[in-house]
Amino acid sequence: MKINKLKYISIIFSGLFVASCSAQKPPTIPQKPATTIVKPETRNPKPETQKLILPEVNREFRAAWIATVANINWPSKNSLSTEQQKQEAIRILDLLKDANFNAVVFQARPSADALYKSDFEPWSYFLTGQIGKAPSPFYDPLEFWISEAHKRGMELHVWLNPYRAHHTTGGTVTSESMASKMSNETYRLRNGMYWMDPSDEKVQNHASAVIKDLVKRYDIDAIHIDDYFYPYKEYNGGRDFPDDKTWNTYRNSGGTLSRADWRRGNVNKFIKRIHDEIKSEKSYVKFGISPFGIWKPGFPANVTGSSQYDELFADAKLWLNEGWCDYFSPQLYWKEGGPQSYSSLLNWWKQETPKNVHLWPGLNTVGVKNVADKAEEISNQIKITRNVLGNSSGVIHYSIDGISKNYGMQTSLKNLYKEKALVPESPWIKTEAVLKPELTARKNGSNAEIHWLSRNPEQAKHFILFAKYGNKWETEILNGDEHTKFLPLVKSGVHLTDLALKAVDRLGNESDYDSVEIH
Repeated sequence: MKINKLKYISIIFSGLFVASCSAQKPPTIPQKPATTIVKPETRNPKPETQKLILPEVNREFRAAWIATVANINWPSKNSLSTEQQKQEAIRILDLLKDANFNAVVFQARPSADALYKSDFEPWSYFLTGQIGKAPSPFYDPLEFWISEAHKRGMELHVWLNPYRAHHTTGGTVTSESMASKMSNETYRLRNGMYWMDPSDEKVQNHASAVIKDLVKRYDIDAIHIDDYFYPYKEYNGGRDFPDDKTWNTYRNSGGTLSRADWRRGNVNKFIKRIHDEIKSEKSYVKFGISPFGIWKPGFPANVTGSSQYDELFADAKLWLNEGWCDYFSPQLYWKEGGPQSYSSLLNWWKQETPKNVHLWPGLNTVGVKNVADKAEEISNQIKITRNVLGNSSGVIHYSIDGISKNYGMQTSLKNLYKEKALVPESPWIKTEAVLKPELTARKNGSNAEIHWLSRNPEQAKHFILFAKYGNKWETEILNGDEHTKFLPLVKSGVHLTDLALKAVDRLGNESDYDSVEIH
């Protein structure tokens, strides 16, 4: 589109253009006399050297975990009414929107149960106080969270745990529980939790079916799994996981791997399978993994602590090396410096990212230990992350309570997230090119009245509006359902000279720009 193009909006858009918008009704434009503030469209393109040089828009992943297990974050009690649950969700989302977050990681399956309508697993105890009991009046909480997050321009990532079958705070195990329905594949640990055997093929198939169902039926932006593979040893009083049945079956079939390698091999197989199945169903749905922050003690050399490789049988380094995820969020829940130094771990994980998938570490916003000022520590960790990761930076805050219940943390994050940011692009995910939008403007008193349409409304999840005052560009990130904006023709004595607009798809890919020149 030529930079001084005008389509003077005072009548209905052409029938051909409306048809190309897939029957979406164009925004209504007041039909009143107005003075043109852009040049008429010319037929000869300007030289390539006169193309607008637009600034880069802010990019950063800013997310918070919303934990539902044990009613940690939402709902705050399992006895709340449907309306009370909705109001709590809205307050959380409004808080995050106000602080310019752009994603929420919502725990929809805390322990082989569902905070959504599922044909595979029962309604969660944490939602209604009874396993298998639907909310009344009925609604689908996951659908509600997705809709409300998207309204606020935020992604919704579905967080689930593949293997936990029942939590100690989840009430009595009943016939509705998966711990009962899959009792032959599930074991009660010494701390009272029930855990599915990660090496059992029936368990792998069940978890796979749950995830594929979520991807197929819901308009989600990502599937997200956490650090629970084989359980932490303290969950079973220090004893080994009781998987003799599947281990003996493997050995009797001629298997030669050590027990540890066999366990890791089954977890590896599951991770690769889930990645591939998500992409087969909807290629644009991202797959995120949030493992324990340390692969092994001594990696890097100055780090000590537990080994997920040897205790959880999770070879998270392999998954990252192979690119079996779209983003990787190691739980770096320690302060800067010390035996688990934040920056040391972050830099080590970055060196293990040859496929250049996103590295968005998890921060212990709710409870980072041994620091005088939590808000200052988290603020410094975000600054370190930005310095290490550059334009693809991002973090996930654990959890929303660390923000909602700490005014100092809110203030600190708002200072760091002063302006909106788009999620960094994922160029390895192939998708259709984003269609350029149609931009028009006219004079309305002391303002420029700006209107735009997408040629593919389903594709445009955001718009970027560029406004040039004198020699300085200003940018604004807008939601995909926004189509009108008023900007002053003069700001601080400086005149508005140019407008440009890009459409952005759900993966953060930008279209070419359309523009108008102001006179």
